[in-house]
Amino acid sequence: MDKLELFLNRAEQLLGRLEAMLPPAAPQVDWSAAMAFRWRKRQGHGYLQPVNAISPISLADLQNIDRQKALIEQNTRQFVNKQPANNVLLTGARGTGKSSLIKACLNAYAAQGLRLIEVDKDDLHDLGDITELIASRPERFIVFCDDLSFEEGESGYKALKVALDGSVSAQSDNVLIYATSNRRHLLPEYMSDNETYKHMPDGEIHPGEVVEEKISLSERFGLWVSFYPFKQNDYLTIVAHWLRHFGCNDADIEQARGDALVWALERGSRSGRVAWQFARDWSGKKA
Repeated sequence: MDKLELFLNRAEQLLGRLEAMLPPAAPQVDWSAAMAFRWRKRQGHGYLQPVNAISPISLADLQNIDRQKALIEQNTRQFVNKQPANNVLLTGARGTGKSSLIKACLNAYAAQGLRLIEVDKDDLHDLGDITELIASRPERFIVFCDDLSFEEGESGYKALKVALDGSVSAQSDNVLIYATSNRRHLLPEYMSDNETYKHMPDGEIHPGEVVEEKISLSERFGLWVSFYPFKQNDYLTIVAHWLRHFGCNDADIEQARGDALVWALERGSRSGRVAWQFARDWSGKKA
């Protein structure tokens, strides 16, 4: 083996080791493969993964949240029609349909070009990369952050603030951020925060820096939509809807009424999620 051949062999071995150390190339996005995607990380590099199975929930399936449904649907319709629309924060009681409402809007407007990208809280630093990736696409994208909340000092909090309304570059016209949370201000609130309020000579009270900081993120969402716990009759209406969905008749629904109330009592909640879980359980046993 001459020196040149020896050199080439060693160079080939070195390149093989280097290739093993480098992260794999991000897969090309097949935009026709799905109407929803998840942002995933592989060896520190993000990519969009198609979601093949989407929840089939429709707007008609969501009961007793008519006002909230109208607000979100109107904002989404404006966005799809390339009219001005706002980033949205949906807050309030658990299990009342916050996430389901966004999925239902996707199903309603997917044919008109609406797409959804789900991003975990830990990946909010990548919002700039995601926006850059889809900025030139003709579709309209909702970046969806589900069950969002932050603890003190988490860096994703500032990344989201910048993405909403803090970057030197304008937000892309084909992207909105929809987030759900059980916390209105997305951060834990303590009694000690009240100590930072300032009492002015004329009697006015001004919030201090701690309170201002906690309000500043949720304030950057143009549309706030609040959800509230259901009353008993509302809960039973939702139970009836889902029992019909699973093939039960009116007699079955009347028979299931007492069991539905016990089911909610045992779980300490009369939410839409609890109603759906009960209907699945009761109708499945009956079958």
